[in-house]
Amino acid sequence: MQGLAVTAGAGLSAHAAAPASARGTVFPVREFGATGDGVRLDTRSIQGAVDACAAAGGGSVYFAPGKYLSGTIFLTDNVALYLEAGATLLGSKSLSDYPVTVARICSYTDNYTDKSLIYAEGASNIAILGRGVIDGQGAAFRGPYKMRPYLIRVISCRNVLVSDVTILNSPMWVQHYLASDEVEIRNVSVHSLVNANNDGIDIDGCQKVRISDCEIVSGDDAIVFKSTLNRPCRDIAVTNCTMSTRCNALKLGTESNGGFENIVVSSCTIYETDLAGIAVEMVDGGLLDRVMFSNIVMQRAGAPIFIRLGNRARPFETNGPKPPMGRLRNVTISNIEAVAGRNHGCSITGLAGHEAENITLDNVRMVFPGGGSAEDASREVPENADKYPEFKMFGVLPAYGLYCRHVKNLNLRNIETRVEGQDARPSLICDDVQDLELSGSRFDTVRFRDVRDAFVHGCRSKRKAADWLEISGEKDSVVLDANKLG
Repeated sequence: MQGLAVTAGAGLSAHAAAPASARGTVFPVREFGATGDGVRLDTRSIQGAVDACAAAGGGSVYFAPGKYLSGTIFLTDNVALYLEAGATLLGSKSLSDYPVTVARICSYTDNYTDKSLIYAEGASNIAILGRGVIDGQGAAFRGPYKMRPYLIRVISCRNVLVSDVTILNSPMWVQHYLASDEVEIRNVSVHSLVNANNDGIDIDGCQKVRISDCEIVSGDDAIVFKSTLNRPCRDIAVTNCTMSTRCNALKLGTESNGGFENIVVSSCTIYETDLAGIAVEMVDGGLLDRVMFSNIVMQRAGAPIFIRLGNRARPFETNGPKPPMGRLRNVTISNIEAVAGRNHGCSITGLAGHEAENITLDNVRMVFPGGGSAEDASREVPENADKYPEFKMFGVLPAYGLYCRHVKNLNLRNIETRVEGQDARPSLICDDVQDLELSGSRFDTVRFRDVRDAFVHGCRSKRKAADWLEISGEKDSVVLDANKLG
C-alpha cells in the first residue's frame, strides 16, 4: 500500500486523519490491515506499515484512536511511530509474540532480556511520538528476567526522540537505551507498578542525552544511568522531571563498567520514594567524573543522598576478567530540600585506599524522622566492600544525618540537618576523611575520627564547642574558626 504524502499543517481524509505536525509521508496502520479493536493481533499490519515507511525513505507510522494489540515491532531508519490521542498500543500477553532478539553488541543486559515490544538496533532518526498510550499489560507475565519483555529497547541508534506518550505497565524495564547517541526523551509519562524490575528510564552507555519534563511512577528505579558495557554514559542533562518509586529516584549504577562523565540533573521533584532520592553507586569498576545534581526537592525519600564507591567487580562479559577498582570523583549536590522517610541516615563512602574524591554538598537541608538509639550511635559500620549497594547496606548509621567515610576533599557548605523526634546519634560523622571543609552549616553534634586537614568555620549550634565536636583518632591539622557555638 502507498503512504499518504502530507506536510506540516496539511489534512487527510477522515478515514486516515494524521497529525498536523507530521512531515513527509504518513502510513496509517489501518491502511495496512490493523483493526485497532484490542482483540485481534495487529503485529503484522503494524510491521507492514513500518517497513513500507522505511522503504519510502521515511515518515510517520500513524495510529488513529483505537487499541492495537501487538507483539514485537522492529523500528528502522527514518521511521516515527505516531500514536494519536485515544490510540493505545497494547503489548500482547503471549510471550510467543515476542521473538528472541539478541543484540549485536555485548552488555550485561544480555542476562536480563532478549524480548521487547518496540525494538530498534543500529537505526538512525527514529521516534515514538503523540499523545497516545503504550500499555505493556505487564501483570500477565511471571517468571525470571527473560520471561518478561521490555517495552522499548533501543540499541546502537542515533538521533532518537520519544515525546509526549504515556507508557504503562511494563513486564520488565520500561525503556532501555543502550550505546546510543543523541537521545531525547521529553514530556513522557511512565506509570509502571505491576511487575518487578519496572525501571522507568534506563540510559546505558549512551552519549548526548536529554531528558526533560517527564513524570515517572515506577516499581523500580525511576531514572537510572547504567554502563553495562565498556562504553561510558557521557554528556547527559536531565531537567524538570517528577518521580515517585519503590526504589531509587535518580541513580547512577549499579553497573558501572564503562563509567559516567559530564552528567547534570536539575530542577526535579521526588516524592514517596522507598530507597534513595539521589544514589551514586560505583561498584563494577569504571570512572565517575563531573556529575552535578541541583535544585531538587524530596518528600519522603528513604534517604535523600547515597554515594558509594565499592568493589563488587562484576564483569559485563560472561567469563570476562574482573574490572579493576573504579574511581568516583567530582560530584556536586546543591540546593536540596529533603524530608527523609526512614531513619538510616545518608552516607558518602569509599574504601580504605580508594576514597571517593572531591565531593561537594552545598545548600542542602534535610529533615529526618529520628528514633536512633545510643547503641546505634556507638556501632561500628561494616565495610561491605563487595555488597550490593543501597542506602540500607550498612544498617542504621551512627549518624542520623550524614555519615562520611574514606573520602578525600569533602566540602560541606551551608548544610542543615534536623530531626523530628528524639535521636541519640550525632548529626554528622566523618571517619577517615582527608581535606575537609565544613562551613556555614548547622549540625546538632559532630564527630570526627581520623580526620586530617580539616577547616571548620562559620558553623552554628546551641551546644558548646566541647559538646558539639568530638575528635578521636588521628587529627592532624583540624582548625576551627569563627563558629557560633553555645
